[in-house]
Amino acid sequence: MNTSDKKRVVITGLGVVSSIGVGSDSFLSALQNGVTGSSEVQSFNTDKFPSHIGCEVKGFDTNYSIENIEIENLGRSSQMAIVAAHQALVDSGLSKEKLSEERCDVVMGTTDGESATFDEFVLEYIAQPAASFEQLPQLITAEAISDSVQQAFSLKGDSVVLATACSAGNYSIGYAFDKISSGEVDIVICGGSDSQCLKNFGGFYRIGALAPESCSPFDIDRKGILPGEGSGVLVLESLDSAKKRNAKIYAEILGYGASCDGHHVMQPNLDGIIQCNQDALERCNVKAEDVDYICAHGTATAINDVVETAAMRSIYAENMPPMSSIKSMLGHTMGAASALSAIACTLAIKYDFLPPTANFKTVDPECDIDCVPNKARNASLNVVQNNAFAFGGNNAIVLLKRFTDSME
Repeated sequence: MNTSDKKRVVITGLGVVSSIGVGSDSFLSALQNGVTGSSEVQSFNTDKFPSHIGCEVKGFDTNYSIENIEIENLGRSSQMAIVAAHQALVDSGLSKEKLSEERCDVVMGTTDGESATFDEFVLEYIAQPAASFEQLPQLITAEAISDSVQQAFSLKGDSVVLATACSAGNYSIGYAFDKISSGEVDIVICGGSDSQCLKNFGGFYRIGALAPESCSPFDIDRKGILPGEGSGVLVLESLDSAKKRNAKIYAEILGYGASCDGHHVMQPNLDGIIQCNQDALERCNVKAEDVDYICAHGTATAINDVVETAAMRSIYAENMPPMSSIKSMLGHTMGAASALSAIACTLAIKYDFLPPTANFKTVDPECDIDCVPNKARNASLNVVQNNAFAFGGNNAIVLLKRFTDSME
């Protein structure tokens, strides 16, 4: 398909479940004020770990009036996805009638699916070895997340889950973008969802990547990540469809770049990230000097921050824009991370500000960038980049733009 034949893709709805806010308004306020969502982990016992801190969603309410599904019987990742999707659909103004008439795909990213539910089952099995695995709930697979969203809102269309770990949110946005820009469908609900689980907490501890108290990306004394949870959901729509129903438009998705270098299970590869970034700029027809802000992958691990900084320096050189990490505030939400970051980018464009990197104290010479330390900053943004680099070299970068009717 020629570029001129592709449909433009816009964002018309946002939904957020996170440790720093539930709902896009609360999330926006937290980003603007540098709020952090860290607290003692309550999802499981952390007594055997030296760290007890994570970023969990407190007071999460599942008492939503969803006609087609009993949300309280689902795993936590699916619950959060449904609540975020409900918010996004209400925000978009899409009526039940329109959704019942038109195809609407669901594409969700995840790292762990319903691993928290599996954690609970394993603990029960250890306590009672005679228990049968047949008792294991059938709705703990990754597919349950998108299937549950589809069922909850009686949607007609494909249901897809992309399990590319920390970049899954961006992959889902890219997949949705391709569906809409090609003309296959006009509306897609996309994003990511993951819940706090013992597997991740223990795993990051064993590889020495678990921060003891706070997440401090790009700081010379950074200690690693704080495992988090949440869901970020966006309603993407063709511009034609959005304009036909006079929808509110937050921003435009220009496209994405992706690469899978397979260099190492955990260590990021400089060349793979550079290739991904070049791919994004070329496919979106964007010049390096036109990017106004980068929402970093920014995990606060020793290697990742250095490699990401070096890759961005290689691409942008003297045009290096501000680059901050919202993981400093809401922790690493795994498969939801880049979806929530995409929402942060969208809000930054809409409301003219740069989200900060919280907990920043001392510059690391290898990460000497404008990381918007500790305080949000007013800024008029036109083009914004959202980075996501996952285990196994699954890299994805999404570019967003302030919406105008003009193609320029």
